[in-house]
Amino acid sequence: MKQELTPTHTFQFIDEILAQQSINILSLNPKKTLITSFAEFENLITEHNTDIEFLISLQETLESIVCTQLQNFPENIFWDFDFLVNSMLRQALVADEGAINFLKYFGEKMVYLTEMFGNKTEMRFRYVHDFMYGFEWARWVQKEPQKRAHIEPFSLVFLDYLLVKGKELLQRINHGQITSYKLCDTGYRNPFTFSREPEDEYRLLTYLAQEELIPVAVWNWNASPVWNKPFQEMRQQLALKLNIQPQRH
Repeated sequence: MKQELTPTHTFQFIDEILAQQSINILSLNPKKTLITSFAEFENLITEHNTDIEFLISLQETLESIVCTQLQNFPENIFWDFDFLVNSMLRQALVADEGAINFLKYFGEKMVYLTEMFGNKTEMRFRYVHDFMYGFEWARWVQKEPQKRAHIEPFSLVFLDYLLVKGKELLQRINHGQITSYKLCDTGYRNPFTFSREPEDEYRLLTYLAQEELIPVAVWNWNASPVWNKPFQEMRQQLALKLNIQPQRH
């Protein structure tokens, strides 16, 4: 007899969780407005693996990641997950320690990372955009491209780097040693000189997406991450071009 997912373990259950939030689940995809549904992801995943235990584990991991983002980044604007889900699936299926162990380990790291950088710690970042759309990853690769260019944006290696960086940042914040991550008058940290108020963030990122200047097109299941463009500089220049005002502290 064919086993099936229970109602709380279908991927559509994550869509229902998102629907209950008072947010627009916007995609950064220039060709559409809303994100790909998790029900659609289930169809893509089961093309690769139909083992019920594996599917339940993947669904639970994704649910914990999504819920943690909702709790710690309630003002996030863009919510694409396509490439992240694909990356999780591919990494799990080739993991030496087994797919289910990998998913558990991956989920724990993602949850810890999200909580560390979110609005419930001294870090207080407003959006997950820089992480999810690969700006942090591209910066990291550019420092040692020979060693890092082949490492994926959602690899355990990169997640571990961010966890170490996050701990160091929190220490520096607690010791008053931060200059470039000061709190803005809105109560969030912004390492950039330009405003990242929601209307400004929306304008800047949608423009970058149209110009194909997003390092990781997470809205694309088969995205090809790009690290070798000066994304930080282009973002600064575009903020000036769009007349986005300086950040107020």
